[in-house]
Amino acid sequence: MKITFWGVRGSISSPGPNTVRYGGNTTCIEVRTDDNDLIILDGGTGIFPLSQALLKELPVTANIFNTHSHWDHIQGLPFFVPIFIPGNTIRLYGSFDPVSGAGPERIMQIQMQYSYFPVREVEMKSRIEYLTVMPNEPVQVGSATITPVLLNHPVITLGYRIDSGGKSIFFTGDHEPHSNIYDPGEEGYDEYQSLIEQQYQSIVASISGVDVLIADSAYTRDEYPAKKGWGHGTFDSCIELAQAAGAKLLYCTHHEPTRGDDALEEALAEALARRSGANPEVRLAREGETVDV
Repeated sequence: MKITFWGVRGSISSPGPNTVRYGGNTTCIEVRTDDNDLIILDGGTGIFPLSQALLKELPVTANIFNTHSHWDHIQGLPFFVPIFIPGNTIRLYGSFDPVSGAGPERIMQIQMQYSYFPVREVEMKSRIEYLTVMPNEPVQVGSATITPVLLNHPVITLGYRIDSGGKSIFFTGDHEPHSNIYDPGEEGYDEYQSLIEQQYQSIVASISGVDVLIADSAYTRDEYPAKKGWGHGTFDSCIELAQAAGAKLLYCTHHEPTRGDDALEEALAEALARRSGANPEVRLAREGETVDV
């Protein structure tokens, strides 16, 4: 498989001189199997430059797997140029939202109202399919098996494991390590802690042995207490997860929009210096980088 990062920022795009090396577009990752099946993870602003590249290989069949419906993961979808062109097939996969009672179709229906966008969904010229996926129920896309995994974020969020040709990738989307809502000694603490540990082990098992783990490392260890409950991980939590799962290579992503390139490198170096034992190889996700798995 081959991975290309088209957007690695979280929350809001952040172009400018301080983000030139690692990029300012929000989340979008292209995955190609050895059979050239096209899988796209999330549709942040990075999906727009990806769409420009895809114009060279029309007609396109694009399988877009959405982790969740927050703006920085969907805001590029109306600008995905192949969606306007007859002969293309766009499949948008995502979770069922128990609050709205809808699946991934709602992502486009809401964004493409005239109040927010000048072109309506019904005016799109490509063939668009919406497919609701469920945790731990694999989906086949060509030679790839994609397994959704329920993770921890303020809305329903799915991470995706992709297995193809004997290689494997896992993308967390946005994920915050579970924490106990009770204080030690309070009634309910032990029971809740047991549930947390079971969930953690389930996530570790889903990621186990992957060649590449791409994980949400928005915050530093010192920043996290003020951001607890916002639904994001830290450099330290991502390295710990990669170690526990035996991942060979970790890419830290969802870079904090106010953190410039130099600060990103410093934050990762500080987290690595705190770790003991055998670390996986750890890199910062960089917009425009392509990785052969």
